Amino acid sequence: MLEDYLLSEKLPLFWCAGCGNGVVLQSILREIDRRGWTKQETVIATGIGCWGKADDYVTTNSFHGTHGRALAFSTGIKLANPSLHVVTLMGDGDGITIGGNHLIHAARRNLGVTAIMVNNLNYGMTGGQYSGTTPKHSLTKTSVYGHIENGFDVCAVVKAAGANFVARANTLDVIELNRLIGMALDHHGFSFVEVISPCPTHFGRNNKMASPAKLLQWIKDRCIPAARAKDMSEDELNGKFVTGVLADRSREDYSTAYQRIIDRLQKEASE
Repeated sequence: MLEDYLLSEKLPLFWCAGCGNGVVLQSILREIDRRGWTKQETVIATGIGCWGKADDYVTTNSFHGTHGRALAFSTGIKLANPSLHVVTLMGDGDGITIGGNHLIHAARRNLGVTAIMVNNLNYGMTGGQYSGTTPKHSLTKTSVYGHIENGFDVCAVVKAAGANFVARANTLDVIELNRLIGMALDHHGFSFVEVISPCPTHFGRNNKMASPAKLLQWIKDRCIPAARAKDMSEDELNGKFVTGVLADRSREDYSTAYQRIIDRLQKEASE
């Protein structure tokens, strides 16, 4: 049952009204439950930020690390015990802004970790500053006259770095969110799901969308399914979020390749 993985005595959740983090956490725990993973064989690793609080509410093994380093700690956990199911939870600040170097190298190594990055388009925990995914022209606490930088297409970065599975979802379509997280959990090698999520307290309020419903509609209007995006021009896709499965490969994962070296050396030593 979902409740077996949730520390219900710590409810209500820490997050602001209208935040999508609770929706994403429910999807992750529901998909873990569907796979019958035990709490002992599952590790949820987090960093710092709003989404980094998620480990406070789970009964699985958990690790709360420093800002931008959730994947670095997850790498150590997975290499120390490859049999563990390691799920890494990151925000856009934690995952691509401060932790971007760890993200591209985890994808390049194709380490057997599932990373779920909740992208609320700003630094929500510390007051609404812009992050590496903040859309151009957006207003934030540190771009009060309009953001002049282009935000990362994080899925494109992770795909180019070599991840086996890459997908993007949002918190409106929970059935699709569950499906994509489930596919990521089942995939061998590095799997990555970006979830576009509302932050009405900061990003929404700064951009005249303080109502959660209004911000959700803004997200909905900008999410384009991958099948439809294939027939759209670059100009038409500018400022949009392409959703669905964006990469699905079967490249050998790091732990399997490393174990093969160990087996070979042990065989040579015994001959």
